[in-house]
Amino acid sequence: MDFTRIKYERAGGILTITLNRPEKLNAMTHATILEMVEALDRADEDDEVRVIIVTGAGRGFCAGADLSGGGKTFDYSGIPIEEHRDGGGLVTLRIYDMKKPLIAAVNGPAMGFGVTMMLAMDIRLASENARFGLVFGRRGLNMEACSSWFLPRVVGFSKAAEWVLTGRLFDAREALAGGLVSEVLAPDDLLSRAHQLAQEIIENTSAIATALNRQLLWKMLGADHPIEAHKIDSQGMYHLGRSPDAREGIAAWADKRKPTFPMKPSTDMPPFYPWWRPRTFNGR
Repeated sequence: MDFTRIKYERAGGILTITLNRPEKLNAMTHATILEMVEALDRADEDDEVRVIIVTGAGRGFCAGADLSGGGKTFDYSGIPIEEHRDGGGLVTLRIYDMKKPLIAAVNGPAMGFGVTMMLAMDIRLASENARFGLVFGRRGLNMEACSSWFLPRVVGFSKAAEWVLTGRLFDAREALAGGLVSEVLAPDDLLSRAHQLAQEIIENTSAIATALNRQLLWKMLGADHPIEAHKIDSQGMYHLGRSPDAREGIAAWADKRKPTFPMKPSTDMPPFYPWWRPRTFNGR
């Protein structure tokens, strides 16, 4: 697939995916969603990609869905209900299962899917120019992109309910106070900070361990009991504890040098990965 609505740019181990409809504040269309899923698939299979940064072109991050279709923008009556899939959910579910960590660099307004898309990402940074809005109720719509699962886990139930039920807009400082983002930065510092965090991951961590740790953090959010984490922790320590990456990590610590981890996510994930049971929707 040739990307026309996003930019896919890799430099070293960092892939930057830029939503690229600046004249529309990077509002999402079905075609953009397909490009996003393809970009994530491609990145997850590329061992040269260690960290993904997602940002927007121009002055916006993502204004949500493109509403230029008017009142029928969300009218899916031509599609049998058993075949319909929420496009935002296709993106967030793909992010949820990624081996690579993702950093959201929110450079400007993020509305609707502009917020819900980044919930499944691991580190969320905001420019002082960022504005946020979970505006679904104000458009006569329900939450989408699996955000009813992600949002309360990221910010807590009370804050999630306040933002969703009022549908009001809020600024970057409120997003920081509410836990939606971890830092608010001057506009000129946003991408450099994202790159700094990405480089810290690349230079100091094993790609295998990062993939496994990312999934432990996300998948254990829904575990019924800590024994579920103990089961996977134990398998992980058994397999990784005797791996070349573990030997290199300990040797680098002893030698007081940067590690050079040899293992690759495309070929060397432990045999129990992915341990979560495959989920399907209408057989897909």
